[in-house]
Amino acid sequence: MISQEFHKEKRSDAAAGLLDRSLLIVFAGKAPQRTGDQSYAFTPNRNFYYLTGVAKERSVLLMAKYEDCLEEVLLIEKPNPRKESRIGQMMDIDQARELTGIPTIRYLDELDVCIAELLSNRGTLVERDFQNVYFDFETGDVGDPLDQARMYARKIQDRFPYLQIQNIHHQLCNLRVCKERSEIEKIRRAIEITDEGIKSMMRRVKAGLWEYELEAAFDYELKVRGVKNPAFPSIIASGANATVLHYEDINQMVGEDELVLVDVGAEYDYYCADISRTFPVSGRFTPRQRILYEIVLKAQEATIEAMKPGQGLEQLLDITKATMAAECQRVGLIKTAEELSRYFFHGVSHYLGLDTHDVGGRNVKLAPGMVLTVEPGLYVPEENIGIRIEDDVLITADGHEVLSKQIIKTVEDIERFMQQTT
Repeated sequence: MISQEFHKEKRSDAAAGLLDRSLLIVFAGKAPQRTGDQSYAFTPNRNFYYLTGVAKERSVLLMAKYEDCLEEVLLIEKPNPRKESRIGQMMDIDQARELTGIPTIRYLDELDVCIAELLSNRGTLVERDFQNVYFDFETGDVGDPLDQARMYARKIQDRFPYLQIQNIHHQLCNLRVCKERSEIEKIRRAIEITDEGIKSMMRRVKAGLWEYELEAAFDYELKVRGVKNPAFPSIIASGANATVLHYEDINQMVGEDELVLVDVGAEYDYYCADISRTFPVSGRFTPRQRILYEIVLKAQEATIEAMKPGQGLEQLLDITKATMAAECQRVGLIKTAEELSRYFFHGVSHYLGLDTHDVGGRNVKLAPGMVLTVEPGLYVPEENIGIRIEDDVLITADGHEVLSKQIIKTVEDIERFMQQTT
């Protein structure tokens, strides 16, 4: 678990971005209803978790800033014996204080009273005239239902019309872009577990197996290592299915001479891995599969090589495309560079962290502490071949480190591993 001091420091960083005479309200969220009396598994709002380390449903963080004073209040659900008999022990005030280092812990049913005390200059903040209330408003479509933050902002605006509603979302996201050592270690562990899952699929794959059986092999390796959930819905795509970028069905039988493309990741203490590998069902690449695979690998290696502080993030895709276009022309797959978009039609890199597609701007220079994926691919439907190779890369002070370098990916290493396990 990341230390109490880490989250305390992040709250201090967040407070530095608040205007004076401001209140910040951040919600942990709650599990959406699935059906009837069932809900989906709860996962905390990642900005809330970043600031508190709390992964308990319905919790709320308040931070009041006035001149040199910062007051923090965490509100949690009150332990309920009946509820505990169904779901297990709930977090109490002492546990919340020990976890977060926040001295003032109150129960959730006091939320309205607590905010009213702060905003109407009663209680501990006497004589203070607040002007702004910050919420964490994530981007969404106009037609999306109002989330908890937006609904509560409307309530605050109705009750205190003189207050200015502000959005702190982008400021919080910017804090998360460059990872600290403790966060990087979580990502490393997620990658290690993902490696075990990929090796399990490579050991078990054979013609006649179903894609979902490979998914089960991956999930098992996560579960026995204490990982409840993958970082995202796994992509396990064989043959022609691998030419579909985000193939979802995972319900086809694997063929003898096909490739299997897997895009998978473990989530460890809410930090994500995101790895893609492509391997032959037979244990050996056909000559054509090998040619196309090595094009993707060459493009990935050229892109990774360019990753260092000061390199433009958006320019990484240019490097990928230039390498891949030249190689595809060389083998006759395309005649002009412009034709590459028929076979490679997505970006090559995204941030990685508490979210698989983690927060951060695109028009930026790479900086130490950033963790990004590199994932070129070739998708050739007329040949039933889809290939993607993805690794997770840390930007360091003098270059980069491939955090997933232990996960085999050369043709020779893949074939050697698969022959040893047959």
